[in-house]
Amino acid sequence: MAIQLYISKKNFDVQKAERYFKERRIQVQVMDLKKHKLGERELQTMAKAVGLENLLDKDDKKVREHPACYCSIPAALTQYILESPWLLKAPIVRSGNHVTVGYCPDVWATWQ
Repeated sequence: MAIQLYISKKNFDVQKAERYFKERRIQVQVMDLKKHKLGERELQTMAKAVGLENLLDKDDKKVREHPACYCSIPAALTQYILESPWLLKAPIVRSGNHVTVGYCPDVWATWQ
């Protein structure tokens, strides 16, 4: 089962997630959202698993100033995220239809 690690910014949780998989010799495909655009289908899979609102990094001051933080229309929110991947919380870890946002080693352990 391929594990994908979506990152839009390097933060402490991203580093811990990378270390978690490296220590367990689990191969991970790192998707830097600054270089690779997030597809609409990928975003829909993530939203279905954790909810579109939960993907936003509302702790970040820059994100709180963006209209996406206050948008309740799913189609508009999807467009905001596709155009500005820096709005996403990092890391987002995906394995098939399983998705987590942030550092969640307890959940990742069940994916084996």
